[in-house]
Amino acid sequence: MGKTVLAIDLGASSGRAILGNYNAQGEVELTEVHRFPNGFKEVDGHLVWDVDSLFREIKTGIKKALEKCANIASMSIDTWGVDYVLLQGDNPVKPAYCYRDSRTEKAIEEVHRLIPFDRLYELTGIQFASFNTIYQLYADKMAGRLEGVTDCLMLPEYFMYLLTGKKVKEHTNAGTTGLYSVLDCKPCVEIFSTLGLPIHLFENVQKQGTLVGDFIPEVQKEVGGNIPVVLCPTHDTASAIDGLDLPLDEAYISSGTWSLLGVKRKEAYTGPKGREANYSNEFGKDYFRLQKNIMGTWILQCLSKEWNKSFPEMIKMAEQSSFEGTFDVNEACFLAPNNMEQAIREKLAELGYSNLRNDDISLSVHRSLAKSYRYALKELENITGSHYDKLTIVGGGAKNSLLNHLVEKEAHINVLPLPVEATALGNLKSQLR
Repeated sequence: MGKTVLAIDLGASSGRAILGNYNAQGEVELTEVHRFPNGFKEVDGHLVWDVDSLFREIKTGIKKALEKCANIASMSIDTWGVDYVLLQGDNPVKPAYCYRDSRTEKAIEEVHRLIPFDRLYELTGIQFASFNTIYQLYADKMAGRLEGVTDCLMLPEYFMYLLTGKKVKEHTNAGTTGLYSVLDCKPCVEIFSTLGLPIHLFENVQKQGTLVGDFIPEVQKEVGGNIPVVLCPTHDTASAIDGLDLPLDEAYISSGTWSLLGVKRKEAYTGPKGREANYSNEFGKDYFRLQKNIMGTWILQCLSKEWNKSFPEMIKMAEQSSFEGTFDVNEACFLAPNNMEQAIREKLAELGYSNLRNDDISLSVHRSLAKSYRYALKELENITGSHYDKLTIVGGGAKNSLLNHLVEKEAHINVLPLPVEATALGNLKSQLR
């Protein structure tokens, strides 16, 4: 059977602990041992992550994994990008803000006053998003939260630090921050000096395969053993795309709470077409992912909770409708509304649609997501000069047969859905290699 490794795959809506090893056919066999819900909380008017609760769930997953397999060769953790925890020595500076929080509004204006976005894109190749780490960190500076700070760890790095006592930074998650040079993948001196941000917080970045360390004694006692912790591609999209072993310049969507549409390329693209279309150049092991962050299943997740309907039930609802109205799913009003159904109804009313059934709303969301994918794909073709006749979709969204069908119809492209735990698979493969 060979060695067994453990992936902790933490998404914005759920987390999971998955064991992996190579089977007799040379394929990675996945065994889920723990799954738990996740979501931001509102505290004092801000959206934050409950990192203490998440760490308890991570330890529960590790304990269950060790109960199932006493000899685990290594483990690693991946999460979404951009979010982080500040530390003063060994003490976290709380709260750990969620990327959906609106605290960056004033920071964005000030950052762009000091460094116009055109220049930021030229330096980093990272698309504009209100939640980019650069704006969050400047918001911290404006609020005085950087005083006395000794470390800044992205979320997976923070959880690995809690396990091992070692503060180790990782390459692919660094690439989500908008603070690193696209030329050498190191902290961009011009950005840090111009904004007056402490560059030492972001130095000494390591690549996947680096050993972080063993569990500290307290964790070993709590989980019932020790597992060496190593770095995988800790940004979940990086792990997902690594797990697929896609060739260069083949279009993909990593579909979860967010959808990431793009291609792998040997070199970054920071020309005006990329900037105007808001495409990012994110760090891979030995390549860049030219991709765009667009709305994923977040809207459907919110409606599912509000309607108390499962995803299959919502698909059936949509199939009962013939409504053709659509809306821009990427508008800011859908980022973190108090009520998603109300936000959608208000937007559709602005467009002249009223008296809609929930069935119509469900179909409209699916149609609108498909249209969003088509727009992003056309932009990608314009940037690269290539034509894409196949689109590989991985992650939870790949299970949505209606959405896959609508994407094929809308974009005139062959959709290859791979409804696998692509992120966990990439995390595991990086360790097994």
